[in-house]
Amino acid sequence: MKPAILDLPSVCGYVALSESTVQKLVREAEFPKPRQLSGRRVGWLTREVDEWTEARPVADLLPPVNCGV
Repeated sequence: MKPAILDLPSVCGYVALSESTVQKLVREAEFPKPRQLSGRRVGWLTREVDEWTEARPVADLLPPVNCGV
């Protein structure tokens, strides 16, 4: 079952970006904002992260040799 909400480490693994990059993109309104889950906890809706991922442009670059792909 796919989770409905991702915490910061999980969302970073999901989109293959660092925590600092995700936080920067959120501040710049380039990545979905997290949702308030409780008084001290936030998380990202998987659906919104999926939509953001699908909206990324197609790259002409090939992955680097050492990335395991």
